[in-house]
Amino acid sequence: MIKTDILIIGAGPTGLFAVFEAGLLKLKCHLIDSLPMPGGQCAEIYPKKPIYDIPSHPEILAGDLVKNLEKQIAPFQPTYTLGESAISLVKVDNNNFLVTTNKGTQHLAPIVVIAGGLGTFEPRKPPIEGLKNFEGKGVNYIIKDPEVYHNKKVIIAGGGDSALDWTIFLENIAASVTLIHRRNEFRGALDSVEKVQQLKNKGRIQLLTPAEVIALEGDDFLDSVIVNHLGDSKSIECDSFIPLFGLTPKLGPIANWGLEIKKNAILVDNSLDYQTNIPGVYAIGDVNTYPGKLKLILCGFHEATLMCQSAFKRIHPDRKNVLKYTTVSGVAGFDGSLKEASKSFIKAIK
Repeated sequence: MIKTDILIIGAGPTGLFAVFEAGLLKLKCHLIDSLPMPGGQCAEIYPKKPIYDIPSHPEILAGDLVKNLEKQIAPFQPTYTLGESAISLVKVDNNNFLVTTNKGTQHLAPIVVIAGGLGTFEPRKPPIEGLKNFEGKGVNYIIKDPEVYHNKKVIIAGGGDSALDWTIFLENIAASVTLIHRRNEFRGALDSVEKVQQLKNKGRIQLLTPAEVIALEGDDFLDSVIVNHLGDSKSIECDSFIPLFGLTPKLGPIANWGLEIKKNAILVDNSLDYQTNIPGVYAIGDVNTYPGKLKLILCGFHEATLMCQSAFKRIHPDRKNVLKYTTVSGVAGFDGSLKEASKSFIKAIK
């Protein structure tokens, strides 16, 4: 039986940052994640994807963000159950929840925080005949290592942030990049749309809108795609076709825990602390929803901060927490002096 103050389900960026905020309040955290390493999608799927909206970092790779978060929380000594999925949540008394994984590991905590990102997921695939035959042979739905596309002819399809960001990033690596979108308007950030348009105007990428990939060509490996552009079909040579139409999220077993669900996300009270309809159970990050929700890592960090303040009050109803700036309070560990813990923190982040 693993006992902790706060049990966090999901070790992505939001879950990891929650450890830091909890540590400032001297609350111990344990994290569960189905992946064999912390970091969530940022570590497993997008480690080389640049992120632009993390404060003080004009640009940071997703994998580097995870490494920095791990350094930041190191002084608070979080523990992990990795490679296992949380499958059941049971309230065992007035103050504790019992969470069991698919491998039978049991966890006991007064606070449960669901920070599972999009949950389990699979890429949305375009309805192209024979698409499956080229998967891993020129067709990929996720970019793990952009260096794979060095000096390659790449075609990206999609109109969201991922398609725009990877078009901008791969332009410096690939031999050629073509972005195809079925509409003239994009769903991504305006700044990214402007950068893509500038690259097109400079002749550094090819941009086809409104257009759609309708067929794939090749023997053992992909060598070209057929594109319908403005009513005309043409063949474009390529080494890689990357359709980036997003992920289809699934909550998995969490959907059966009695939580209020809305559009495949957990409904929370954002007026105070991101608590669910079950007192003591919170949901933060992309897994939750509320009026005005934005699925940004930055927003997940904010939600984690308020959640921890609320968790402290539930765990210690008779204790008053005086909020201090970290420049005043320092980063005190669980077992040592402020001075020693501050030294450990400084050493960890160097």
